[in-house]
Amino acid sequence: MASTNGVRVGLYVLLWLFSVVLLGLCATRLHYTIFLPPFDPLNNGQPFFDPIVVELAVTSILALFWSMYTIHIIHRSYDYGRFSSFFFELLGLFVFFVLFLVGAAIASTFWGDLFWCHSFWQCRVLTVLVAFAWMCWVLTFFLFFASLAFAIANSAFFRPFHAQYNPHSSYYAGERKRRWFGGW
Repeated sequence: MASTNGVRVGLYVLLWLFSVVLLGLCATRLHYTIFLPPFDPLNNGQPFFDPIVVELAVTSILALFWSMYTIHIIHRSYDYGRFSSFFFELLGLFVFFVLFLVGAAIASTFWGDLFWCHSFWQCRVLTVLVAFAWMCWVLTFFLFFASLAFAIANSAFFRPFHAQYNPHSSYYAGERKRRWFGGW
C-alpha cells in the first residue's frame, strides 16, 4: 500500500504556517477597526469590525489546531478510533474547505480591487488577507483531494489516516500499541 504521508505532513505544515499568517492579518485588521482613531476617514472615526474578518480569524485558529492534531496522528502513528480515520479527516477537511471558501469569497467581494489605495497600509493588509485566505483554501483543497484519492484507492475510509496498519506498532483492530524498551 503506497503512502503519501510525507506530502500530507508537508501540506499540513504549510497550512499551519499560512493559518498563523492569516490569524495575524485578521488580528491586525480587527485591532485597527475596533480601536479606530476619532478623526480617521474610515467609517467617520466610529469603531466597528468586519464579521468576515472574525470568521476568517476563527477559521484560522481552528485550522491551527486541526493541523497540529493531524500532524501528530500522521507522524506518531497514533490511533484514536473514529477520530483518526480517513473519514474523520475528510469530514474535517470538508468543513475547512467550506469555511475558507466562504471567507475568501466574501472577503474578495468586499476587498477584491484595492489597487487604488495601495499607498495606505490598511489596503495592503486587506489585499494580503484575501490572498492568504485563498491560499489556505487551495491547501485545504489539495489535502482533501490527496486524502480522498488515497482512501478510495486503498478502500481505507474507516482505517487510521496515518496509513500504517501494522497491528504490532499501533492501536488498530483492538490491539494496544506495544513499544519495546529493552525487552518490555
